[in-house]
Amino acid sequence: MIVLYGFGPGFGLPEISPFVTKTEVQLKMAGLSHRKERAMPPASPKGQLPFIEDDGLKVADSTFIRAHIEQKYGFDFDAGLDQQQRAQAWAFERMIEHHVYWALVGARWVDPDNFAKGPAHFFDGAPADRREKLREDAQFRVAENYLLSGLGRHAPDDDIDLAMRSLLALSVQLGERPYMMGDKPCGMDATAFGALAGILTPFFSSPLRRRAEEFANLTSYVERMMGQYYPEFAWAKEREAA
Repeated sequence: MIVLYGFGPGFGLPEISPFVTKTEVQLKMAGLSHRKERAMPPASPKGQLPFIEDDGLKVADSTFIRAHIEQKYGFDFDAGLDQQQRAQAWAFERMIEHHVYWALVGARWVDPDNFAKGPAHFFDGAPADRREKLREDAQFRVAENYLLSGLGRHAPDDDIDLAMRSLLALSVQLGERPYMMGDKPCGMDATAFGALAGILTPFFSSPLRRRAEEFANLTSYVERMMGQYYPEFAWAKEREAA
C-alpha cells in the first residue's frame, strides 16, 4: 500500500500543506489505496513534504509523485483533454504553485498575527529555552523565500493586487463549469483546490482571504471539491462559523 507523508490536519483544513493536499486528492482521483502518516520535512528525500513510499520506493515532490502514479499505475489525470488543454492545465499549475502559493505563504507566515496563531505552534514541542529562537529563525527563512519569490518585494497592497490577478485568471478559467478544465476533475484541479482552500480557510484572517472571497465561483468550487474528496470534513460548518 502507498504511504503518503504529510503534516496532517490543521488551520481549519484537512491537511495543512496545499502540496500534500494536491497529492492526497490525486491519489483519491486515481482510486489508489493508501494510508497517511505524519512526518516533518527532514524525513523526506528532498527535505520537503509530501513524499510517498510505494513498495519501498520513496518519491518526493508532488509533481514527481504524480508522474510516478501515471507511469506505474497507468492513470491519466488529464484524460479527455487535448494537447492544447493539457498545456493550459500545466501553465495554470505553474501559476498556482509559483505565484498563488507564495501569496498564501505571505498571509500565513509574514503576517505577525497569523504566524502567531498558526505556524508558530509548529515549535510548541521544542525545548522551552530554544522555542522562540526556532520560531524566529523559521519565520525569517520563510520571509526570505517570500522575498525571493518576487511577491515579497512589493508593498502589502501591491502583492495582494498581483495575487488577485492570478485568482481572477482562475475564476475566468473556471467560469460556470464544475471543474477547472471542464465537466470532470483533472490533475490541475487538485493543485487549484489545495491552494484555494488554503487561502479561504476561516482559520486565518487576511486581506488575501477577504478579497479571494469576492470570487463566488472559486468559493463554490472549493466547497464542491471539499465535499467530493473530504466528505467527512466539516468545511461548510467551519465557513459558517467564521
